[in-house]
Amino acid sequence: MKIRTRFSPSPTGMIHLGNARAALYSAWFATKNKGVFILRIEDTDLERSEERFTESLQEDLRWLGIQWQEGPGVDGPYAPYWQSQRQEVYAKYYQILEEKKLIYPCFCSDQELVLSRKLQQSRGLPPRYSGVCKKLSETEIAEKMAAGKKPAWRFAVPVNATIEFEDTIKGPQSFQSNDIGDFIVRRADRTAPFLFCNAIDDAMMEVSHVLRGEDHIANTPRQLMILTALQLHQPKYGHLSLIVGNDGAPLSKRHGSYSLRELQSVGYLPEAIINYMARLGHACELQALLSFEQLANQFYLEKLSRSPARFDAAQLLYWQKMVVQAMDANRLWRWLGEKIENQVPESKQSLFIDTIKSNIAFPEDAQDWAKRFFHDSVTIEDEELQIIREAGEQFFVEAESAVDKYGIALQEVLAEMKQTLGVSGKKLFMPMRVALTGKIHGPELAQIAELLGQEKMKFRLGHAFKMASEKVG
Repeated sequence: MKIRTRFSPSPTGMIHLGNARAALYSAWFATKNKGVFILRIEDTDLERSEERFTESLQEDLRWLGIQWQEGPGVDGPYAPYWQSQRQEVYAKYYQILEEKKLIYPCFCSDQELVLSRKLQQSRGLPPRYSGVCKKLSETEIAEKMAAGKKPAWRFAVPVNATIEFEDTIKGPQSFQSNDIGDFIVRRADRTAPFLFCNAIDDAMMEVSHVLRGEDHIANTPRQLMILTALQLHQPKYGHLSLIVGNDGAPLSKRHGSYSLRELQSVGYLPEAIINYMARLGHACELQALLSFEQLANQFYLEKLSRSPARFDAAQLLYWQKMVVQAMDANRLWRWLGEKIENQVPESKQSLFIDTIKSNIAFPEDAQDWAKRFFHDSVTIEDEELQIIREAGEQFFVEAESAVDKYGIALQEVLAEMKQTLGVSGKKLFMPMRVALTGKIHGPELAQIAELLGQEKMKFRLGHAFKMASEKVG
């Protein structure tokens, strides 16, 4: 069987991590099995679908390294790949269902449906369509049509039936038709809702495997009933556990903003996201930083967890730092952007990158270090100021004298200070680091000295002396 997977987003907003994970897993499964990955745009919600979202989602997928073999810009044997352009396909299957009397017109208003659901809930019953319009005679239907009423069309769910399927992730699934109720397959404006066109397109495009969020699991028995009624190909369905925040609730805006576009805007790198996604609800044996193709080779449906996938920002940050460390100097420089380029002298670009690389995760971090190295002075906060004062005036007198003598040769500077002051370890390194950078932690002191130069080192040590001389209180 030829493996064919798909990702079918609605262009009504930006792609978030949950969408990205479904797209990645589908693309990896196809890649691993030398199959085909399809991108299909589900734009039947004409009021909310926007071209800008269609463009941005394609850009975001390419940014992640995902390439589709069929879809926008590629086409393929099952074009078009926009659902808004496939209405004739859906009309053909509506006609078949109508001829088989498997669908019927429903004239119930939204208000009537809401009232019915509330009544059912008050009686402790599951909210589902009562089937009132299913009992209408042909004469009654004709009268309502003549009166100008435009019906939606519902699928007549079989009574007392069991719908079963093997979920490729969650295992055997079973649903009772009596709990489902007749569902809409055609809106009153004659457009196809997700439930219908999604199933039809999967069948027509010969999709072999559907990987999607478990919030869609209740749609699967409905779609299987449609495909069975039409005697169409049925894909294998796998429902991914949802991504949740620390509170156990599905990841949402209240946990932070996790659209790919926003993650990209703050500096997250695509390799960091895909490496984290490969470990989010999926057991990846290799813990090294892997390429898109390597991650595809490590992807297994049987290693997907059935439990909720808890999002861990620290783990995403870990992979971000791993990618930064692996970047070559040219790419790193481009990633840091114009703000860095405008602050760092060309002669010191290479040294600056080597110095800060292990101490940054985002361009913003590099901007902070550039400000500390290439501006005249640094701001020293209260915690760091206490270290300056504890070191005392004499520390900085000796430090400035040693820099006068040895320049930026920091090993010699520190050796002399150790001898004259009788201090070592943190008591030697920490005040020097704070005086030169304003921070407790950071790059190697020898590289810092080389970036600053002798005169700037002396200036900052003199400034530290003044702070150590100031009386507290």
